[in-house]
Amino acid sequence: MQAKETLFVGLVQGRTQQFQVPLYQRTYSWTEKQLAQLWRDIVEQAELLEEGDSASKHFLGSVVLAPSPQNEATFPRWLVVDGQQRLTTLCLALAAIRDHIAGTQPDEAERINEDYLINKRKKGEDHFRLLPTQADRPQFAAHIHGTQAEHAAGDRIAAAYSFFRRKLVEAADPAASQDVFRIEQAITSRLTLVSVTADHGDNVHRIFESLNNTGLKLSQADLLRNYLFMRLPERGEHVYETHWLPLQESLSNDELEQLMWLQLVLDGDDRVRRQDLYAAQQKRFENEKAGEAEIEAYIRELHRRSAHFRRLIHPGEETDASVRAHLRRLEAWQAVVTYPALMLLLDRRERGEIDSAETARAMSYVESFLVRRMICRVPTNNLNRIFQSVPAQLPLDLPVADGLHQLLSAENRFWPDDDELRGKIRTAPFYQYGRWDQRKLVLQRLEESYEHPEPVDFAAAQLTIEHVMPQSPGDEWLRMLADDGADEESPEELHARLHHTLGNLTLTAVNAELSNRPFERKQDLLRGSHLEMNRRIAATGRWGAKEILARADELAERAIALWPAPLRGVGRAERSRDWNLAHQVLAALPHGTWTSYGDLAAFLGSGAQAVGNHLANTPGVVNAYRVLNADGKVSDKFRWTSQDESGEVQSRLIADGIHFTAGGAADPAQRLTSDDLALLLSGTEGGEEEEETGGGEAVRRPVENRGGETRAERFARQLAANDTPETVAAVRSVLARWEELGGWVGHGSGRVTTSAFLMLGEQGGPGYGVWPMTLYPGGGRGGTAEVVFQHLASREPFTDRALRAEFLKRLNKLEGVDIPEGKLELRPGFRLAVLEDDRNRELLCEALAWFRECWENREAL
Repeated sequence: MQAKETLFVGLVQGRTQQFQVPLYQRTYSWTEKQLAQLWRDIVEQAELLEEGDSASKHFLGSVVLAPSPQNEATFPRWLVVDGQQRLTTLCLALAAIRDHIAGTQPDEAERINEDYLINKRKKGEDHFRLLPTQADRPQFAAHIHGTQAEHAAGDRIAAAYSFFRRKLVEAADPAASQDVFRIEQAITSRLTLVSVTADHGDNVHRIFESLNNTGLKLSQADLLRNYLFMRLPERGEHVYETHWLPLQESLSNDELEQLMWLQLVLDGDDRVRRQDLYAAQQKRFENEKAGEAEIEAYIRELHRRSAHFRRLIHPGEETDASVRAHLRRLEAWQAVVTYPALMLLLDRRERGEIDSAETARAMSYVESFLVRRMICRVPTNNLNRIFQSVPAQLPLDLPVADGLHQLLSAENRFWPDDDELRGKIRTAPFYQYGRWDQRKLVLQRLEESYEHPEPVDFAAAQLTIEHVMPQSPGDEWLRMLADDGADEESPEELHARLHHTLGNLTLTAVNAELSNRPFERKQDLLRGSHLEMNRRIAATGRWGAKEILARADELAERAIALWPAPLRGVGRAERSRDWNLAHQVLAALPHGTWTSYGDLAAFLGSGAQAVGNHLANTPGVVNAYRVLNADGKVSDKFRWTSQDESGEVQSRLIADGIHFTAGGAADPAQRLTSDDLALLLSGTEGGEEEEETGGGEAVRRPVENRGGETRAERFARQLAANDTPETVAAVRSVLARWEELGGWVGHGSGRVTTSAFLMLGEQGGPGYGVWPMTLYPGGGRGGTAEVVFQHLASREPFTDRALRAEFLKRLNKLEGVDIPEGKLELRPGFRLAVLEDDRNRELLCEALAWFRECWENREAL
């Protein structure tokens, strides 16, 4: 047996050979959770390459190989005893890179193919450098050949390939751009493997067990604490009592570890990862030949800085009112990424370099940087790098606040200027980006800017976000929009484009009462509001496109006054960012779905014609042919943009799982709306954030709301107010059956509209946090059952797409329920009214019983 450290390039490149996954091995099983972690490691290595760091490689794991019985001297074949998941994933990632560049750099695509994926002169199965298990071979071969293949509902090979195609499109975003060839280099030359090669007769399974035998790991803080006090034989007891014990009592172990990492960053190490904290600090002590005095000084400094850190996590401990207000808003924003900059500011203040007024001014730049980027939909995936680099890169020749302003204003930081902010407030679907509490905070700050003589106590007020023009408009709203729309834009398209924009949103405590009522009724309710922004809306004679855009312009000027601008314009990449967002969401389209030009335009905050022109003139946009007219037909103006793309569009769509009606239109059930598109990129789990629709924490105990009414009682009242007695009785019957099956019903924390979660597992116990669906009262439109496939995709055992597909199949047996397979990544729903049918209720309960059985047997599955 031989064991050596190697790289993927050293393992597979350079000669004709094949790695065979034995037939007794399990099929490919990585889910998006493992794929996402690998992608983060790849991107980190690509960033280190960009910075010139050639030492810090990432250990990926082991690969155990044994000679294949079909081995030949001129064509070595190896059995992959362990490591097939890693090798298959890396091959799929490289296939995705090859296809990503094929249209623009075909020679490089061919190089990747020949170096890593195929044996050029071999035929049949010998053509593949990696040969998966029998069940995985058709899909794997299709992706290596670059051909279309049937896509099974639970196919993880196809899902992994699609994941990497999507991530490569995201990597082209100008606000966090990654060079595709640097990503290739990170995969092939920066991920280290331990290759264990067995001889004939070696017990490879025993080797596998030894390599994978792991125990309980100590945290980074535990390791560093042990190291520190082993280096304090004389002073250890004194240092422990004086500095360490108070530090340990004031912070949790996780907070202490975070503080230790921040200390390294504040000392100028802007590349250290938190998981490498122990090794990095140990290396620093040993390089500096630190003795007891230096170790004691480090712990004393850690203790001093813990007071600053506590202000970040407990802003009430800050004595200055202005600084405290900024810290509270940043805490509400969940701006943990800003901690390096905030710690630096509090440290400089304690040292006397700046006063509290300058500290608050500097924090206003941090707040503005986050808020403007969120409003303008700049991706957040590079925020860690930006703020971690602040201590090392802060200009030394400027006052601290001015230096931070200049640093964040650099062109590659993408801090939107005033013009971009104005434009995005008018057009961007604000409601679809950022977290709910961030959106609410923006509206709260805008309300505060009116400086009402009796300001609202936002901490006590139960306010939610309200669409003035409702999300589900009635005929009166559509008639008004018909008067506002241009010839080429229908009322429905105008509504989709404007209803999520900031100009149409406000805060209210009467969301349920407002609902989708006509504007005249909303005026009466808004007129009595204590919020100045609502009184101004109520004073408007009508509420159409013109009024929404006028209010957007007014709010934009207030936003510009509230959140300082960068020192110079940084909006140069605005349009390319918008189009990259379009490319990202199209790359994320699930199999068996399509969208329309209007839906994509509403998602982007653009116009349908502009979207069509861009797609018609931009080669290489993944899934561009799956954007159709609103009626589900291919646009007369559609044309392929690359010589590599050809054929009849409808045939390609059918191969992608899209069904067509007798009239030649794509199935409308498979269409993704602008809300669906936003959900594809949101990462938001079903029902956990949208308080205004009744989401939030599902709790088992009978939590009371204001007025003594429990959440369960409020759900029953709201359900009865919006549905027929027959539907209410049917829902009660289903909830009772769920409890008979061993589940329990939790109710959401939405302050206005509540919900019912069908929960499994004891609250806080093993497996807690799994639910198949959430029931919502209708808010005037009839209640719905939301099937939370997106949530289940990250919960065992339903990370297996095949299980989610089986659940979908069982639900679709209900008459009146027809959820397409393409929505297995989303949160589709059906009307609660279908449960009035006895057979439908029985089928639903059978599906729920199956779901619970899968969950109970999750370890076996």
